[in-house]
Amino acid sequence: SKYPYFCNLFVLRTLSTSDDVEDRETEKGRLEEAYEKCDRDLDELIVQHYTELTTAIRTYQSITERITNSRNKIKQVKENLLSCKMLLHCKRDELRKLWIEGIEHKHVLNLLDEIENIKQVPQKLEQCMASKHYLNATDMLVSAVDSLEGPLLQVEGLSDLRLELHSKKMNMHLVLIDELHRHLYIKSTNRVGQRNKEKGRISSLVKDASSVPLMDVTNLSTPRKFLETSQFSTPGSASMRETSLLEIKEDVELDPEENSTVFMGILIKGLAKLKKIPETVKAIQDRLEQELKQIVKRSTTQVADNGYQRGENLSQENQPR
Repeated sequence: SKYPYFCNLFVLRTLSTSDDVEDRETEKGRLEEAYEKCDRDLDELIVQHYTELTTAIRTYQSITERITNSRNKIKQVKENLLSCKMLLHCKRDELRKLWIEGIEHKHVLNLLDEIENIKQVPQKLEQCMASKHYLNATDMLVSAVDSLEGPLLQVEGLSDLRLELHSKKMNMHLVLIDELHRHLYIKSTNRVGQRNKEKGRISSLVKDASSVPLMDVTNLSTPRKFLETSQFSTPGSASMRETSLLEIKEDVELDPEENSTVFMGILIKGLAKLKKIPETVKAIQDRLEQELKQIVKRSTTQVADNGYQRGENLSQENQPR
């Protein structure tokens, strides 16, 4: 029993091959000497590498303990997952009910936020109309009416607000059409008259009234030039006009009437959102003759006033001291 079990088996096998007792003893002595030498060498190696061997043994023990703990934890996790699966299976209907209730509550909260925003629409709409930011007012009004006649149709408390905003939407295009006519016929001709007055003041300094230059209107911005500028590859193309109209945006920080051409584009875009383009075209056709007559009347008055003023200036210059 001095040597391990497998070594004893090897010794027995080796000795059993010899029939002579003396040979067996010799072989036995040789084997014992070899085993003793092996033990001595092993002891020396252990002494030389004691620190490394101790560290390796401790590391192996630590790894073994970690693996064992990990297996136990994995086993526990599996058991917990099985338990959760059984509980979830048992509570599936209740969980589905809670999930549906959560969705309903979220939808109700969204509706309440939308109602709160819609209640502020009349005040914001009045502010936008007062500052003439008609595109923002149109977007706000159309969106509010769509909500009131759509998801919020069954809310009885909004019936008065629904009627009020619907009425404003029905009459909104009349305001836009009036603004469009004002810029189309009055604003543009006022620019021509203003330039004529400035040239009249310049010409009054000249003694010869016949040398007054003719009024140049080639550089004036007109609606036709707005549609037929060089930014379009094919003037008059419907697709390019539509693209230009879609690119028009309203800046609430600037004066909306600073650029009359852009302002008219914003009015047309607002009328398109209100789906009142046919009514707009009809109103322009109906008022065309009347507006042109007014242009002629205002122009005649301006020309007469300028001529009278020029005559007064000349008469004063020719008076003796």
